[in-house]
Amino acid sequence: MIITSFLNIMYILRHPTTHVNGEHDKQKLSATAKPEDSPSTTKLMKIPNNQSVIFQAAFKKLLDSFNEKYISTMHQHNSTNLLCPSIPPDLQGPLIIKGLPKNFTLLKESSYHSEVQSGGRHQPKTCLPRHKVAIIVPYRNRWEILEQFLFHTHTFLQRQQLDYRIFVCEQAYDKTFNKGIVMNGCFKEILKLEPNTQCFIMHDVDLLLIDDRNMYSCPINPRHLSVAVDKFQFYLPYPELVGGVLAMRREHYLLVNGYSTNYWGWGGEDDDMHKRIVKKKLILDRPPTAIARYKMLKHSHQKLNPARMKVLRTANNRIDSDGVNNNSLYERRAHGSMQNQKGYTLVCGHFWQSIFLYSI
Repeated sequence: MIITSFLNIMYILRHPTTHVNGEHDKQKLSATAKPEDSPSTTKLMKIPNNQSVIFQAAFKKLLDSFNEKYISTMHQHNSTNLLCPSIPPDLQGPLIIKGLPKNFTLLKESSYHSEVQSGGRHQPKTCLPRHKVAIIVPYRNRWEILEQFLFHTHTFLQRQQLDYRIFVCEQAYDKTFNKGIVMNGCFKEILKLEPNTQCFIMHDVDLLLIDDRNMYSCPINPRHLSVAVDKFQFYLPYPELVGGVLAMRREHYLLVNGYSTNYWGWGGEDDDMHKRIVKKKLILDRPPTAIARYKMLKHSHQKLNPARMKVLRTANNRIDSDGVNNNSLYERRAHGSMQNQKGYTLVCGHFWQSIFLYSI
């Protein structure tokens, strides 16, 4: 519509009113024409040079105004309808892990990560994101580590131009921790809240990425991202390891029936997940060691589950019955509530009872 109006103005300026009233002018001209008029005299009817200069100046001024007001606006509008590049332009490669700024806190608003929406969500403003990702972080009693994790992770995820949201998943009450129940419950609640989520990244809270070329996008196959951790001298400790940071598409998580819920305490559930991936004939990918690098924050380890190896030996027999499909573990409580604050969404649940959403 804007372009049509512009062309109409151009036409009017280029063709004077003598052209619009053509028939009337022809009659007037024929009535007043003298016999000695010849074709050569009609050349005098052309627009004088000074009028041509005036027209060109007016046209240029109009064109400049059009470019300034409309074309730049249209370009800005159209750029947000374009897909983000497959390789984000602002990636930095190797990162230097820095401590938290002195004035940074999750308990109140701050100038850091001002573009992160309530509940820990971010979307790029200059293009359409290619991936919608949920980051699931199992958590218990590590507040200082959580603050550092969120500050660092939001920084590089924004550069990766993803539509992402961070979910911190905490088991309610001081009971023996069960990572499988917490992860599966969080997965189910995320799909209720945002059913169009494409993929999930299961992320230990004590691991910080140190190369942002290790993309948190949706993988074709299950993808183990934390291949090289400084604690292990940047080597993979054993080939079956999928713990630390694991990315999976929604359909793959459902295919393997999520995590086993039979591991109480620390250890075993990640090795069980590897068996599920293999049993369902999925291919496990890993990015190159040169970029799949992480720093592990210092923390006190939980007590190992002494029965984990015994439970692990029966993993293949329990895949279809022990996992995210065990609905009796994840019923929503009627009094569950949700409050949005900056940084993340907290999913809190108590085994055998419920999972309910709120922010802290």
